[in-house]
Amino acid sequence: MQYSYLIVDDNATHAQEALRQLEGFPEYFCVGVATNRNDAVNKILELQPQIVFIEISPASKKSDLSLSIITELHQFIDILPYFIVNTATPKHAFEAIRAGVSDYLLKPLSQFELRKSLLKFQKTNPAAANNTICIKSYGDYQFISLNEIVYLKADNNTTDFHLQNGKKVTAYKTLKHYEASLPFFFFRVHNSYIVNSNYITRINTGKSLCYLNNSDLSISFSKTFKDNIDTIIRKIAPEYL
Repeated sequence: MQYSYLIVDDNATHAQEALRQLEGFPEYFCVGVATNRNDAVNKILELQPQIVFIEISPASKKSDLSLSIITELHQFIDILPYFIVNTATPKHAFEAIRAGVSDYLLKPLSQFELRKSLLKFQKTNPAAANNTICIKSYGDYQFISLNEIVYLKADNNTTDFHLQNGKKVTAYKTLKHYEASLPFFFFRVHNSYIVNSNYITRINTGKSLCYLNNSDLSISFSKTFKDNIDTIIRKIAPEYL
């Protein structure tokens, strides 16, 4: 099981240090870094990270980072991410707990304290047991293992599931529907495609192509979803970003 996280910090050096510390935990991958309030709220709503590491005492007041981000998110989503404050001072700890923060870590980030915090998260967020998806066509229900899906392709108002064994299954729902319901290792890379990142064997950013199944198949990605491509690269090979 892998878990996604977002770093919210207006200090680039501190954000990079957090990324470096988190590289020691391969079951966690970064979906992005936000440097101000609007960017943070937008990325949380769009990327739906499971954990958010947040600075609440920023270097610049212009970044507008504070605990009120949590309050704002309550207006838009029912289930919030697991918030972990990462800041230089303990003086906001009581206020943070009252706001719904799950943990409070001090800078510089300690590997030991980070490990305890992540284990606490895993204890309260056990891995889901469901590894299948049901595709319904009239009275026909097909149960497909998520690990067998290589990519999804939009076809008007239907979606074609292309499986590892070469089979294609058509679902009578839009790609947008599945984008919202598939787990973390599926990424939309084009208006017409969602890929299973576990099958990606090569990414050519110059040609805007993802290669799947040992380069037997290539799929174009668009600039609109370049952030998702960066997330895939960060997930598979964090040392190259």
